[in-house]
Amino acid sequence: MNKVRAGAAEAVADIPDGASLAVGGFGLSGVPEVLIRALYERGTDGLKVVSNNCGVDGRGLGILLSAGRIARVTGSYVGENKEFARQYLGGELEVELTPQGTLAERLRAGGAGIPAFYTPAGVGTQVANGGLPWRYAPDGTVAVASPRKETRDFAGRPYVLEHGITTDFALVRAWRGDRHGNLVFRRAAANFNPLAAMAGRVTVAEVEELVEPGALRPDEIHVPGIYVQRVVALAAGQAADKPIEKRTVRP
Repeated sequence: MNKVRAGAAEAVADIPDGASLAVGGFGLSGVPEVLIRALYERGTDGLKVVSNNCGVDGRGLGILLSAGRIARVTGSYVGENKEFARQYLGGELEVELTPQGTLAERLRAGGAGIPAFYTPAGVGTQVANGGLPWRYAPDGTVAVASPRKETRDFAGRPYVLEHGITTDFALVRAWRGDRHGNLVFRRAAANFNPLAAMAGRVTVAEVEELVEPGALRPDEIHVPGIYVQRVVALAAGQAADKPIEKRTVRP
């Protein structure tokens, strides 16, 4: 039951080239920076990433992106990253854009064993009708477009069928965690982290504070240890590294 690994390098050592990866975080909040950096240093390539966004230039998943290690992204927000736009429009990166709430539910559903669900989000748009550019050709034409999705009426209202997401691995960052893998997220970091943790077949969590089993009250645990296979305790400096994407201060 002791799921603690010696370090981030050991925890991600068996993630192969071409693996699918669910990654927690929203903007720069709750991003598993240490695990991402370890994956970068290992040289893992051809990754298929599922995450709300793909980091920013030089932070988060942006580190892997700028190194050309990501082959495909399923996400809902692609702003704040010029390299992402360059690769996507240049045909180097395949991108599946998904409504944010739909992406969250696809991850949750996958983790809960639900293969698919209906949602009104995207009905009447290219999300449902197909034709969204997934990959561009170098000449700017659309090389791969999204397929048309099944729709169905419920109580007179149309809904589109979306599939649950499961991935080979998941990387998340938690505020507190114990050796059994139970996790607690703090404030804004409780964004896509619990959902990503559920969706990964092998979930690796970096935790800012490692505690012994029994220290966490059952009613405060956000993700039970059944979903988590590996835990990495962060050093004080790593835990304190929490960048702010856009700092706003008074004059």
